[in-house]
Amino acid sequence: MIISILAVLFTFGLVIFLHEFGHFIVCKLVGIRVDAFAFGFGKELIGFTRGDTRYSLRLVPLGGYVKPAGEEIEEDAPGEQLTDQTAPPAQIENAAQPGAQENAPVPVKAEEAALAPYMYFAKPWYTRFAVVLAGPVMNYLLAFALFSGVILLVGEPRPSPAPVLGDVSQGYPADLAGLKAGDKILKVDGAATDTWAAMAGAIYAKVEKELTVTYERAGTQATVKLKTRKSPDGGSRGVIGISPGVDYAPVPLLKGLKMGAHQCWYWTNFTVQTLKSNIVKREKPDLAGPIGIVNIVSKAAHTGKADFFFLIGLISVAVGFFNLLPIPLLDGGWMVLFLFEGISKRKLTGNLMKYVNAAGMVMLLTILVFATYNDIMRIVSSRTARKAAAEQVQPK
Repeated sequence: MIISILAVLFTFGLVIFLHEFGHFIVCKLVGIRVDAFAFGFGKELIGFTRGDTRYSLRLVPLGGYVKPAGEEIEEDAPGEQLTDQTAPPAQIENAAQPGAQENAPVPVKAEEAALAPYMYFAKPWYTRFAVVLAGPVMNYLLAFALFSGVILLVGEPRPSPAPVLGDVSQGYPADLAGLKAGDKILKVDGAATDTWAAMAGAIYAKVEKELTVTYERAGTQATVKLKTRKSPDGGSRGVIGISPGVDYAPVPLLKGLKMGAHQCWYWTNFTVQTLKSNIVKREKPDLAGPIGIVNIVSKAAHTGKADFFFLIGLISVAVGFFNLLPIPLLDGGWMVLFLFEGISKRKLTGNLMKYVNAAGMVMLLTILVFATYNDIMRIVSSRTARKAAAEQVQPK
């Protein structure tokens, strides 16, 4: 239990903190004042102030946050109050005095005038675009580093030709039927499967159809029935959620880096194709929520360091990709708004952002509720299916 809790805290802490660090470092690079940068949430445990920024360690070590100055659009934002930012402080203060000319600069305090150029919304749209893009980019850099590191340390995986299960995906037909890693598949629908290729071919040919699988575990043979699913690539093949055992071969540095980059691309493309299939074919999305992700991380923490860090890479890709979606309140939503601002030459207004953010909150809460519901139903169906599978197993 303790290992599982620490694994979850470490995973989400690392992925979210580095996401926020991406925003933070670009803010600093482009001259945006940062009021606060924290690791974790909740009550401040320790902290210090350097320059204009308060750095702190918070009570709950899950991620962190960055607070740029002037990140909220107000009706009278400092950057919009100034009609002459080049005027000296004395002139700006004098403009507020009785008898000032009607067309004189709008009165603002000298301090506000000095800070205005460093405010978030005082920067051009493309600068703000770079700031929000930096978060997802940092997630992909983390994933690339983890994928490459695991590949270089462990080696290149090469599928074993034997029909032995190397991994069983949670929630898929094989898992629901009670099959486990290490099981040797002997027959599919009565036909012998001497190799992985023969077994896979028999499964691929049956799309959303029932199969009878005979397997061997610890010297004992048993048979289960299960129904295949459509493959995520468009449903051209039947799948049951299994992968072969693997052997590992050493990998040169450049090849390992290339393979790490390919993993980032592969899992991003896999996500895109899955979403496309859900939308175009109106298939029920197999979306994992907080409960499902915590469960997966907990299991990975007990299977080995390589699997655990590879999973962190997968989660980092997922977080980076999700934040690029054009949903208000997410980085992708802000990027769309900033692009609109740049193309239309129209400034974003407080009223517009109020409605956009409200819509984004509704969308995100809907996704969260739906994903959590999926997690609960997956747990319920998994237990029901396991009970049914146990009842139908036929020892030989």
